[in-house]
Amino acid sequence: MEKYTAIIERCSETKLYVGYIPGFPGAHSQADTIDELHKNLKEVLEMLLEDGPPKIESEFVGTQLVEVA
Repeated sequence: MEKYTAIIERCSETKLYVGYIPGFPGAHSQADTIDELHKNLKEVLEMLLEDGPPKIESEFVGTQLVEVA
C-alpha cells in the first residue's frame, strides 16, 4: 500500500476544500468537507495508478513559515 501526502487548503470565496498531491500530475480535487475531499483524492489516486506507477515530478519536503516585517 502506497501513501501520499495531500496538501489541503480552503478557498475563501467558494468555501470548498481543495486538495492536491505535490508532484503527482492530475492528483487534485475539491469538496464541501474534509471527509469528502479525502474520498475524492483517494478515487483520483486509484484511477491514476491504474495506468501504472506515478511519474512523480517532485518530492514533498515540508512547509516553512516566512516572517516579514
